[in-house]
Parts: sequence; structure tokens; C-alpha cells
Amino acid sequence: MQDSMPSQLREPICINVDKVFDWIVKEASFEFSHTGPLTFHGVTHQTNLEHAVVTCHVVPRAIHPVKILNRENRQFTIDGETVCLQNLTIQKNFTLTLVVTLPNHTKFTSDPIHVSRCEQVTLCAPKGTDVEILFTDLDCFVCSMGNPTAGPGANQITFTDLNVTISVCQSIQSTFPVTVEFLATFCEPRAELPFACPGVVRPAQCPTVFPPHVR
Repeated sequence: MQDSMPSQLREPICINVDKVFDWIVKEASFEFSHTGPLTFHGVTHQTNLEHAVVTCHVVPRAIHPVKILNRENRQFTIDGETVCLQNLTIQKNFTLTLVVTLPNHTKFTSDPIHVSRCEQVTLCAPKGTDVEILFTDLDCFVCSMGNPTAGPGANQITFTDLNVTISVCQSIQSTFPVTVEFLATFCEPRAELPFACPGVVRPAQCPTVFPPHVR
């Protein structure tokens, strides 16, 4: 298909963009296990945790959610060709929060719990490229909690068998900033939409209640 834009209206334009060297989408899940006390403000030694329900909420850590711990070159044979790719060791850091709900709907929220998970992925990500991870989905659920009890200290709940499963859907890209040139035209502003002042609007009358004239 031929371009209908006249060539004389085009000119070379340079822009800065991120070139994507490689891109994968990967699902993963891992478990966080804990035995012992955790801090829940408002809990007292008299708090009865029988029939309590524990739920969770997980988000990427605010500071350094992703760290590249190691980048190792490895040779692979793809379609009969030898290719040098990079085996990346990635540390992902999350903040996990637990919520304990009593049968009377009283809720206790835990202090933030820092959870980390490491995994290895193979990408075309040579030295100098950035590795960006976007969590397209991040969720968690409590698999087991044992028999939680209040204490031993103030604002504490002790778990005998807490097990939380964290599920991650992630988009992993290796990128590098580049300057590219292409032929394009500059955008022009659109025409202003026509606008006219509205005429005089009179409210509807009620001739049945108040006749316009008296016979």
C-alpha cells in the first residue's frame, strides 16, 4: 500500500526512545512461611482468635522493588546458530500485609512484612541494557495459618503454621535508550468546535393550574 502523504510535506525527525532488546511474559508463584509472633497493633492478651480469618495484601516494595543480582553470558544454539544470551538472577521485593478478622468483624492489620524472591531468566540483555519488570497481576492468599494465639508480647499474634501463596504475572523487558530518525510530518492543531450562545429559555408554564387568561 502506497503512502498517501505527499513526500514534500515530510521531514526527517529524530526522537529518543527505548529500544526493546528482548521481552518475555512469565507467570510465577511462591510461598511465604512463618512460625512465631508477628506484630498486629490493637491485639491484647485477652483477644480471642478462635474462628478468626486471615487474609493478605501484597504490593511491590516502594524502594528497590527489583534488583539484578547477576548477569552471566551463556552460549545457546537456536535454529542451528550460536547465540550469546544473558542469564539474569533477579531479586524481586514485595511488601506483604496480613489482616486478621474476628467473628465480630473486628480487624487487626499487621506491620508490613518484607518478602523477597529470587529467580533466573534468560534474555538478550547485554551489559548496559536496563531490565524492567512490570507486574501485570499480583495477588496472594493464605493457604494455612495453624492455630494463631494472642501474645506472647503486646500487639502480637503467634502463628504455628502460617503459609501464604503469592502469585505473580510479570512482563520482563531488556531496554536501552536510542535515538532514531524517520520521515514524518508535524501535527497541526484541530479546528475549534463551533459554539453559539443558547437562546433565551423560558420555563414551562402550567396553564391548567394558572390559566394564561381569565374569561
